[in-house]
Amino acid sequence: MSNSETFNLKAIWALPNDDLRKIVAVALVVCFFCAALVSATVVALRPLQQHNQAAFRAKNIVEVAGIWQPGSPISPAEALKSLEQVWVELGTGRVLDTPPPLPADPQKIARDPNWSQPLARSEDPAGIKRLPKVMPVYLKRDANGKVTVIVLPIHGSGLWSTMWGFLALEGDGTTIRGLKFYQQAETPGLGGEVENPKWRALWHGKRAFDEQGQVAIHVVKGRVDPNTPEAQFAVDGLAGATLTSKGVDQTVRFWLSERAYGPFLQSLRSKGDGQ
Repeated sequence: MSNSETFNLKAIWALPNDDLRKIVAVALVVCFFCAALVSATVVALRPLQQHNQAAFRAKNIVEVAGIWQPGSPISPAEALKSLEQVWVELGTGRVLDTPPPLPADPQKIARDPNWSQPLARSEDPAGIKRLPKVMPVYLKRDANGKVTVIVLPIHGSGLWSTMWGFLALEGDGTTIRGLKFYQQAETPGLGGEVENPKWRALWHGKRAFDEQGQVAIHVVKGRVDPNTPEAQFAVDGLAGATLTSKGVDQTVRFWLSERAYGPFLQSLRSKGDGQ
């Protein structure tokens, strides 16, 4: 075969099957075809993936808010329309007048270097490494405009994974309505019990802040003594999952602190009527 025929596919195809040039050429063609197929599939499925991610996020928001449950006659997306989404500047509590050019996806915000900042280890008890500058917060209002439910995106490190979830508060900004982690990879049967509805129910009605406005909610090792005043601020730890329990404790407390949603919640409480 002459040099001019080296890249002639017909000539290559006519070579014996055990010719090294034909073997390499066939392998390259197969690789190119597979790469093109995978790329086209990813691009074609991207809108569907984004739709499914948004639907999954909506389901978790309305579920932790207590305004939707499986079997409801309306979809989570329809239920989500009853909530107002606002963008809150973390650390100041300021509600932005103009939404930032960001998707309402906490994971993407946390990875965006323009909209998050690194945290030193000493400032990062939740192990999140980067603190978003803003976060989407969801508010449920009654007919008079009073805030009745507040849903806050949160995340933090467990034993094996970053746990992503939502914390819901009543309109008073301190009574916990619900907690739900929708993405985690903790040990099944131990730390993975953060998704157990029975354990999640322990959070309902607990108080996040004490009378001085300090973060008071915490996860104890073992069981909470219901006969002590502390019980209103405490939740049972997960059996056999000390480090995951500690991760949940530090995650919730960090996001309620002055570094995150604390000023926003203080603003709601100081208004007294959740307006």
